[in-house]
Amino acid sequence: MNDAQLLRYSRHILLPEIDIAGQERLITARVLVVGVGGLGSPAALYLASAGIGTLVLADGDTVDATNLQRQILHRESSLGQAKAESGRIRLAEINPGCHVVTLDERLTDERLEDEVANVDVVLDCTDNFVTRHAINRACREYRKPLVSGAAIRFDGQISVFDARHPDSACYHCLFPEAQDVEEMRCSVMGVFAPLTGIIGCMQAAEALKIIIGCGTSLAGRLLLLDGLSMEWRSIAIPRDPNCAVCGSGALD
Repeated sequence: MNDAQLLRYSRHILLPEIDIAGQERLITARVLVVGVGGLGSPAALYLASAGIGTLVLADGDTVDATNLQRQILHRESSLGQAKAESGRIRLAEINPGCHVVTLDERLTDERLEDEVANVDVVLDCTDNFVTRHAINRACREYRKPLVSGAAIRFDGQISVFDARHPDSACYHCLFPEAQDVEEMRCSVMGVFAPLTGIIGCMQAAEALKIIIGCGTSLAGRLLLLDGLSMEWRSIAIPRDPNCAVCGSGALD
């Protein structure tokens, strides 16, 4: 770490749980953020500010006016621009030492697997179950920790699914893919703007803790936030022994 980095990250380094060794882990880390919208925006801002060395932003969408109410990475001048590229421009202004890789596409199949295989942590900041389950399968296959968040209306949730530990539950244990789960999107249901910031920032915090190796992650727990009452609930997520992804029901 050079002198400029020692100064920039000095408030992190002062924390004994992080110190120089922990900050160096952040600087050498590679993180994938899937979805550069309401959750991905604050998550990416804090990951870059905290010193993540390489940040991969994946999103096949472009910025439109309805995004600006909550997607704080983008600006009026970003309208019509690819979200990943808009994010890269903004993050370069905040921390030019963070190398931002842009993927202006919806990651699927082999492309998703390739990106997951080459990072330290994955943040799922998407808004649909098909993509969430695909990310979960890839993270399980390549034993990558997954930080999953969601926000709709006034309700938010966040958890960590850490495939490095064989006894850890996966996303499929919580929301089995075969079940009929109502798909709720911001474009139809609405979302309270600050809620996405709260959940997205917590996703960044969990990812940073995992990379540094400090504290206790949310693996095995689901945090639920009621934004109207500002009350949190924590529920345990047991691993399903018959899970089709991580249990005895998994296909080889």
